Amino acid sequence: MALQLMHRVLLRSALAGLMLAGLTMPGIALSATTGDARTGEVRTDHVRTIANDFGEARIEGTPQRVITLYQGATDTAVALGITPVGVVDSWLEKPMYRYLRPALKDVEHVGLETQPNLEKIAWLNPDLIIATRFRHAQVKPLLDKMAPTVAQRSVFDFKGTLQLMGEASGREQQATALLQDWEHRIADFRSKIAAKLGDEWPQKAAVVRFKSDHARVYSTGFAGSILDEIGFLQPKAFQDQGWGMKLTSMENIPVMNADVLFILMDESDPAIQANYRRWSSHPLWQQLDAVQHGRVYQPDPVTWLMGGGILAANAVLDDLYALYDLENDLENGLEKASTRGVVGADH
Repeated sequence: MALQLMHRVLLRSALAGLMLAGLTMPGIALSATTGDARTGEVRTDHVRTIANDFGEARIEGTPQRVITLYQGATDTAVALGITPVGVVDSWLEKPMYRYLRPALKDVEHVGLETQPNLEKIAWLNPDLIIATRFRHAQVKPLLDKMAPTVAQRSVFDFKGTLQLMGEASGREQQATALLQDWEHRIADFRSKIAAKLGDEWPQKAAVVRFKSDHARVYSTGFAGSILDEIGFLQPKAFQDQGWGMKLTSMENIPVMNADVLFILMDESDPAIQANYRRWSSHPLWQQLDAVQHGRVYQPDPVTWLMGGGILAANAVLDDLYALYDLENDLENGLEKASTRGVVGADH
């Protein structure tokens, strides 16, 4: 899943040399100047300094050529009505998650989230790059030379990404509206699930991801943060475990014990499916509370684990409305985004 190491080293050296020499290639902008891609006119009517996890970025006007370097940023761009000029490949459903494809038709791809193609990014002549410190701290100097670059610390902090991108792209109002919509939906779900479950609320929930040779239980991450916000509790065994735990032995199955299990896995991988069948047929699995009460669910791993943005978050909430048979009378995030004028969106 990585570029050849030699290609990476040579590319960095070449780009660094060009920048140190103050040279440019045709079509490459090595400054932080923002222009209108349609007219070529430089816009300086709205200059602002954006604080972010890379420090500060000076942005002029309204960026027209945005590149997103992680999944949550790509999701958020679509929600804000931005059609990026470049995006990184998705982890599953390559080259892009199905729920985002209608809005990203014909958009250029710039490599992997972990190792973006810097040469291609430069040739796309961006005027704003959305990165994450977690992935891109080492290439920050090169990204800064290509365009103003803002970074979010976590790839799964969808609220932070939305606020940062709204500010950097000049779409603060859209970002605020999406966050308010989210808060309204969360409050609605909390009220309805508490009324339905009564004394059985709150429930303890475990998010478990199966791989081909082990299982992972998450105490943090994208889906976990949403469950926490709603009011689900974590099993005691998960607390103070950092991101979570890697379980390699089925003797550890009791660690997963919870009122409800959310199982995430790539159903297209036979090895992963076989491993799940082994674990779920074990006698210890049958003793789990969630199994005994029929509360084991397998939601979409793309939106629950990989999407990382406000659209995926709303999809998770939609799933929870359906799983608990609650009336979902508020517009979901995908529909709301499309009605806000998402370019090319057809959700």
